[in-house]
Amino acid sequence: MTQTRKTTAEKLGEGSLYLFMIVIAVVTLYPFWNQVVTSISDESTLYNTGVVLFPSKLSFESYHVIFQYKAIWSGYGNTILRTILGVSLSLTFTALFAYPLSKQDLPFNRTITSFVLFTMLFSGGLIPNYLLVKNLGIFNSIWALVLPSMISAFNALIMRNFFRSIPDSLEESARVDGAGYFFIFRKIIVPLSKPVIATVALWIAVQHWNAWFDALIYITDPKKQVLQVVLRKIIVDNNMDQLNAMLYQLDQKDMFSTRQLQATVIMFSVIPMLAVYPFVQKYFVKGVMIGAVKG
Repeated sequence: MTQTRKTTAEKLGEGSLYLFMIVIAVVTLYPFWNQVVTSISDESTLYNTGVVLFPSKLSFESYHVIFQYKAIWSGYGNTILRTILGVSLSLTFTALFAYPLSKQDLPFNRTITSFVLFTMLFSGGLIPNYLLVKNLGIFNSIWALVLPSMISAFNALIMRNFFRSIPDSLEESARVDGAGYFFIFRKIIVPLSKPVIATVALWIAVQHWNAWFDALIYITDPKKQVLQVVLRKIIVDNNMDQLNAMLYQLDQKDMFSTRQLQATVIMFSVIPMLAVYPFVQKYFVKGVMIGAVKG
């Protein structure tokens, strides 16, 4: 096979592209790395230099303090519960909704799809959603954070398109053997749809893990508040009264700066997503490409 040699202009173009991507990666990753270094640095050496790439003296005492902060753990528990319920219910009902839409012979298929697309462009707004949650009797409960966003039109269309990419011959042969639609969906469609299921599950999990506005509106009990609202009070509102009171009780008030504790809380909140992402990354590209292009 003949190999075409790259011209000087092509080599310079590739080199410039790689350099540009490296710069973008550094600019993107440095703020995150800065929070990591800040959270594990000793407070006495934290402000010695303007730009800190590596901690001059390691210290994990700030994590030890955060571990004893009860509001963090209650927020963690509520967020984990919300994420598990949200992913489970959203995946189940979105898949059950998308599977019939993937059938061309479904009565009023185009009409139903048009209604789904309509909800992507227009919504009821904040006040009707608030009144709906209140009248349903789920105000100040975990269901107020899970049920309103249980089915996403975008996720349903992605899953519908992926289901359409599965050969019809598989379902036809199963129906010949006497299998019903629910059996086909559970035994054939779901196992073959792992890429799109993993992709949508990651989207839903990240959405619920990072969500804070709905919890700020619908949850009034501090014990039921999610982690992101606790994080927002510490970082955005700079409300560290409870954290400072705990430091006074531990006689460690002068050992940590506000910036260091905020960085530690940030790292503490993103660790679960960093741990989960590598396990679903292999499905991500395939699930998005097939679900977005097919159909």
